[in-house]
Amino acid sequence: MSLLFCAQVTLNFFFFFFVQVILMLTKLYDFNLGSVTESSLWRSTDYGTTYEKLNEKVGVKTILSYLYVSPNNKRKIMLLTDPEVESSLLISSDEGATYQKYRLNFYILSLLFHPEQEDWILAYGHDQKLYSSVEFGRRWQLVHERVAPNRFYCYQYQYYYYLSSVCLEIQYTEPSCFSAVCPVVVAEALYVTCKLQNCTDANKGKPFPGYIDPNSLVVQDEYVIFFCQINHRDLSYEISFFFFSQDLHVISTDENRVVAAVQEWNQNDTYNLYVSEAGGIYYTLALENVMSSMGPEGNVMIDLYEVAGIKGMFLANKKQNNEVKTYITYNKGRDWRLLQAPSGDLRGNRIHCMLPYCSLHLHLQVSANPYTSGNIASRESAPGIIVASGSIGAELTSSNVSMFITSDAGNTWRQIFDEEYSVLYLDQGGALVAIRHTPLPIRHLWLSFDEGRLWNKYSFTSSPLFVDGVLGEPGEETLIMTIFGHVSHRSEWQLVKIDFRSIFNRRCIESDYVPWDLHDQGERCLMGVKRVYRKLKPIARCVMGKTYSVTMISEPCDCTESDFECDYGFERRADGKCTPAFWFLPSSMSRTCTTEHTFLNSTGYRKVVSNNCTGGVMEQFTARRQPCPSQAPRGLHLVTSEGKLTATTASNVTFLVFLEEGDGSKTSITVDFGDGNAFTYSNVSSIEDGIKHIYKNVGIYRVSATAENTLGSETVLLFLHITCQLESIHLSAPFVAVKNKEVNLTAVLSPSQVGTVTYIWWFGNNSEPVITLEGSVAFTFSREGISVVTVQVSGGNTILQDRKTVAVHEYFRSHLLAFSSNLDDHNPDVAEWRLDVSRVIKTSMVQATGVNPEQLLVTVLPGLPTAAEFFLLPDKQLTEGKPDKTATHLDQLSELVLSALNQNLVQFTLRPGVQITVYAAHLSAAPLVDTSENHSGSAMLMLLSVVVVGLAVFLIYKFKRYCHPFLKIQRGS
Repeated sequence: MSLLFCAQVTLNFFFFFFVQVILMLTKLYDFNLGSVTESSLWRSTDYGTTYEKLNEKVGVKTILSYLYVSPNNKRKIMLLTDPEVESSLLISSDEGATYQKYRLNFYILSLLFHPEQEDWILAYGHDQKLYSSVEFGRRWQLVHERVAPNRFYCYQYQYYYYLSSVCLEIQYTEPSCFSAVCPVVVAEALYVTCKLQNCTDANKGKPFPGYIDPNSLVVQDEYVIFFCQINHRDLSYEISFFFFSQDLHVISTDENRVVAAVQEWNQNDTYNLYVSEAGGIYYTLALENVMSSMGPEGNVMIDLYEVAGIKGMFLANKKQNNEVKTYITYNKGRDWRLLQAPSGDLRGNRIHCMLPYCSLHLHLQVSANPYTSGNIASRESAPGIIVASGSIGAELTSSNVSMFITSDAGNTWRQIFDEEYSVLYLDQGGALVAIRHTPLPIRHLWLSFDEGRLWNKYSFTSSPLFVDGVLGEPGEETLIMTIFGHVSHRSEWQLVKIDFRSIFNRRCIESDYVPWDLHDQGERCLMGVKRVYRKLKPIARCVMGKTYSVTMISEPCDCTESDFECDYGFERRADGKCTPAFWFLPSSMSRTCTTEHTFLNSTGYRKVVSNNCTGGVMEQFTARRQPCPSQAPRGLHLVTSEGKLTATTASNVTFLVFLEEGDGSKTSITVDFGDGNAFTYSNVSSIEDGIKHIYKNVGIYRVSATAENTLGSETVLLFLHITCQLESIHLSAPFVAVKNKEVNLTAVLSPSQVGTVTYIWWFGNNSEPVITLEGSVAFTFSREGISVVTVQVSGGNTILQDRKTVAVHEYFRSHLLAFSSNLDDHNPDVAEWRLDVSRVIKTSMVQATGVNPEQLLVTVLPGLPTAAEFFLLPDKQLTEGKPDKTATHLDQLSELVLSALNQNLVQFTLRPGVQITVYAAHLSAAPLVDTSENHSGSAMLMLLSVVVVGLAVFLIYKFKRYCHPFLKIQRGS
């Protein structure tokens, strides 16, 4: 078959194989439009000989984006539509022959199928919402919101309850203030578990009591791993050794042992390889400075390759003296060595390469594209055969790359090509197919039946083809493969099916196989056993087929020192001995000494996990059970469960107390909460789950924990800030201030006692704020005009602010105003109401007196009875630089306004039927305010009155505009 290919479009392929069925999804992407404009679904039932187009079955105009197959039932297919066009999915239960369409109310970004239940699926939406389905996508329900991308997992335990559960990383963002100048948003995360079918608050669990580091949750097999701020404590969910790491990648969790790559603080492009004991808690260094690189999607790829088919065998690229070298291990990282280079090249010339100065180095990256080969390949069904690209010399290079193969698990290597090739395993590894890596069109491939010793050249097409990918699934078991590509960049796409079955004339029999002993440079005892595999003879030309199985005979060996690795806290020295690391205190391992008053005292060694050796030096290197030592308490730690030093009133605060050294069962713990309450516990183990306490009042409390036994005691302190929720802030400031005269500004909080808070003040256009711990500040305005004052208060995780405008002038006159008593009946005493009434009063006074509006300021003061104040400003054009003329001018304006007020000429209508009269209060008019000393007292008295009144009435300031329906009427009257 062929597909049209144009210069301005690209086709993306998705292939899936079943027993006889191949499904292929193609998408047409238009670069001019920047979107997918067409998709086609193809189906073959004869291993790709013919294809049927299924667009009519899924909808002629439907644009598909992804194709999924249930990992537990290959007959069940799911197709997702392009979310830019519609949000739907199509489901098939008959290997893609027919489909049913279902609408979605969310966009699916990724899917996670349950490891055992074929109909159970998790779907991650575009809005950080996680959905679940137990009907293979036919119906969905919301599991949780704010789920971190790619941080959700299905449990894989043997009990049914756990099979129906998921674990999630939930993200939270909340304001905080690491620097008082610039508030920032802090991201925090929680580890949460719940039932897949119904994740509600009732069945939601929080196995870890505190916050975890964002984007750190990893769940693999029976291990749950994440980073957290609580350290020095060995818990089943905590990797306590990686305190200073930048990044962690779990490589393997096989056989109850975690292999992890950790980037520490002093590393940039390398990682250290750590391995754990069976519990996954204590980690030891296996290999330093393993190389890493960035993948096509920004993911980190570690240059570590686990060889398929042989347990405990890894290859790694290590950076050593700025050179990258390839090392191999047969015992899960206990011992590493360089690779011996081939003795000769393809032309029979001898290669002079002597260890350790020269060796074979391999590229270890596995391709993320399932249709192209990576740099290295091995198979479970073909133990001992490894094919990889690499180079020979002092280090790994990207130039002069050749292809190499080993048939004896890395002991000896042969060069098979002097260029890069894609190599596929067919017929359980009984045949190898190689296709050249080249941007040029090709028409030939190479086939080997003797583990790469001899290669036969075959033509697979009459016209040279640009190869874009090779499909070998399930090629490990068959002799059928499909190559897809195109003849030219403007030609049709081509699919070429290749069936190698005609080359063979019989099936393999027992005499076609030979035994093969796994060894490392002649040492047959690997991982404590001698292993013998069954392999096909190099001269055999037969088909092994699907029924072939690797028959292995194993025989245990006596234990030797090589079967033991360094235990936690120990490092291997140059002489091969394991001695304590500089940071490790061997006595600290006895701090959990509570079971029968004995503990396992390490010899510095531990048996490699899954090593099956017996006898020999087992007793010499195995940890010995000893009585718990009598020690004074040492290394006492006191922290809160969430690692924070702040909490709120009336909430449970959980304190965690633990010892690094000392007999916990004989050590009493006294915790003084700093508020008059203290409790004593008989031993450390009795408070492993923490101590809960509730604080009733705000303040800073000195919390102490004292550990004491017959040999001594130790005390540790923690200062805990208890706050309550900050509800509101009100900035009290004068309406008018005198230029170059200090004024007081006050921030009033509700509630008044909220604990330790920080005040941040901004004045006018100043770029730097003033920071105080008190709610008041004195400030001098040096410029006339309108100045904006902003105050923020930071308390706990809350930041509130208020803002006021202050008119700054050098000269002015002021006078208090009073009103007819009916105004008090309609005064809600909220800031918005006062602002509106101030505007109405000013308009009425301007109409009654003819005063220039720019020379008149009016403010209604907080509180009852209702009062206000007006300010008269000089005309700058008439009085600039003339104090005497300014005083005369303001006296005239003051007499004019007071006369109008005394004649009841200033009135306004509050609402229909409610007429308000404005009077001059029975106080003498304030004198002319200027910068001279004899006027400062009266000016400050006037300003102080404003502040006092503001503080007195703030208790009811919390009422808002929308709480008072009267305001809606008043504004329209």
